[in-house]
Amino acid sequence: MVRRLWNWCSGTLPVVDGFLAAPLFLLSLTGLLNDGYDMSRLVFSAWTLSLLLPLLLRRTFPRSVFAVVCLVSFAQVVANVPPLLANVGVLVGLYTIAAGHSYRWGLAALAVAEVGAVLAALRFVSGWEDQRYTLLTLTVVVAGVWLLGLHMRTRRAYLRSLEERAARLERERDTEVQVAMAAERARIARELHDVVAHNVSVIVVQADGASYAIDTDTGRARQALETISVTGRQALAEMRRMLGVLRESDDAGPYVPQPGVAQLTELVEQIRDAGLPLDFGVEGVPLEMSEGRQLAVFRIVQEALTNTLRHGGPRASARVRIHYGDDAVELRVTDDGRGAAAAADGRGHGLIGMRERAAVYGGRVEAGPRPGGGFEVAALIPVREEVRR
Repeated sequence: MVRRLWNWCSGTLPVVDGFLAAPLFLLSLTGLLNDGYDMSRLVFSAWTLSLLLPLLLRRTFPRSVFAVVCLVSFAQVVANVPPLLANVGVLVGLYTIAAGHSYRWGLAALAVAEVGAVLAALRFVSGWEDQRYTLLTLTVVVAGVWLLGLHMRTRRAYLRSLEERAARLERERDTEVQVAMAAERARIARELHDVVAHNVSVIVVQADGASYAIDTDTGRARQALETISVTGRQALAEMRRMLGVLRESDDAGPYVPQPGVAQLTELVEQIRDAGLPLDFGVEGVPLEMSEGRQLAVFRIVQEALTNTLRHGGPRASARVRIHYGDDAVELRVTDDGRGAAAAADGRGHGLIGMRERAAVYGGRVEAGPRPGGGFEVAALIPVREEVRR
């Protein structure tokens, strides 16, 4: 209840503005109680309320409030009523216009307030020296309030520009991530398409071989048919995954066999030739995996090592471990490079691609700086679905 009341009060401008007018009214009452003015209490209260009550709407109708307060002050000069503490309402109205409106309105309000200062000095002060001193003092006060309003207006505009820029950068970042994910999915779709095309090619070759050998060598024909069955199941599984990935229409070029686990040794040698010391090891018994999963394993290791080459530093070294479990393969690529201290160019989306590849097969990828320095990429890709018949 207290929070709702506070939110309502802070969101209601007249209530907030009332907290500013209330102290001025209380201070004015002290002057009334001390009989500091040569007028009746009723007249004093009327002038004070006329000057302070409009301030309750100073941010709702700022120009109208300023005009009302200035007209009351002008009537006060005409009626020869001495200045009151409530006349500070003119300065409050001047500040509100200077801080919340255009520069032209601020200048107009400044000119009106300065005219009021001249009239007050001439009306209520006698003697040229005293009038000049009073006018100079009032001019400095009016100019100071006006400059303060301009400063707050500039500061608010600057803060709004920062908020808009932050919101725009956040939208651009989200857009870049979405574009990167779409591009990576399109790339995965192309590669999976190549895998399926390769499997279908194997089926065609085996079917041709079985048709020639069915009359002369039934054993070889039966073996070819079994190969067709296994390859067909794998092709169907890869096709299902490919249909779940967005594929953009482009010229992918001729279909070629995609790399797999067997090509990891060549990749390791390439990375070593590039100057990165690399420790590569395989643990467990290699599992039978589809070419799509082998491609995912190869690309994840390739991307992790490429990031080490780019951001690890000149003295970095890497370690790759592939562990085959009962129904999943676990990848772990670590390095002792710069880790969190590495400077990012803001254009790399390798981690997004690795996560997308693992997610295609129900796996996951975790990547981040290591506590002792360096960087680590850990991936887990299930393979049980592919070994079922």
